[in-house]
Amino acid sequence: MKKHRKICYCNTALLLMILLAGCTDSKDEEAHQPSNQASAVQSDEKHTETEDSTKIRKDESELKTGSEEPATKASNETTSEEEESKKDNVLAAYSSEKIEYARVWLQLGPNQEIDELHVRHISAGEPINPNDDTSASYPEDVTQLAGSRLVDGSVTYHGNGDGTIHVYNVPLRWDSADNLEKGVMREVTESIIKNTKKVYVDTGDDEKIKRLITIMMIH
Repeated sequence: MKKHRKICYCNTALLLMILLAGCTDSKDEEAHQPSNQASAVQSDEKHTETEDSTKIRKDESELKTGSEEPATKASNETTSEEEESKKDNVLAAYSSEKIEYARVWLQLGPNQEIDELHVRHISAGEPINPNDDTSASYPEDVTQLAGSRLVDGSVTYHGNGDGTIHVYNVPLRWDSADNLEKGVMREVTESIIKNTKKVYVDTGDDEKIKRLITIMMIH
């Protein structure tokens, strides 16, 4: 009877050990499951972060490229406009005085087919007719333009500095004073001063002006 009871105790103890072992394994599995789920969540988060980071870098690259293209285009257009401006402005290498002489002759010169354009400056106070002591004098500085031949004619004017000039109707060569009555030359030259004309000077054709400048001789 004691032996039978001992066996029962052993079987009962063994059964309890098996039950305890089963509970322990179950708890271990439950403990591992959250860890595995956390790992999966972390993996998904890292994957999402990687995709977002890649998309951001791509967007930034496209934005940078897009902003650089208009800037480059604008720079190229500006350079092209500057080059065209230099080509169009064929008179950029010449002084404003020479351009003015050429423009005046181009507009008022009697003969445009000249070989040389002579420029002579006459100061205020000098006689209009240098060959006659009775001649009236210029009231202001003037410039006289003439060709190399008498038939080319001449233009005598004073520049006003505002795009206009006063034109003096002065001949390039005067007749001899011996053939005139006394006092006539005075009247003639004073009439020239009173009847000066104010003329607006056109800009003219740049190529023609350039040609006149190249044959210009300033005295």
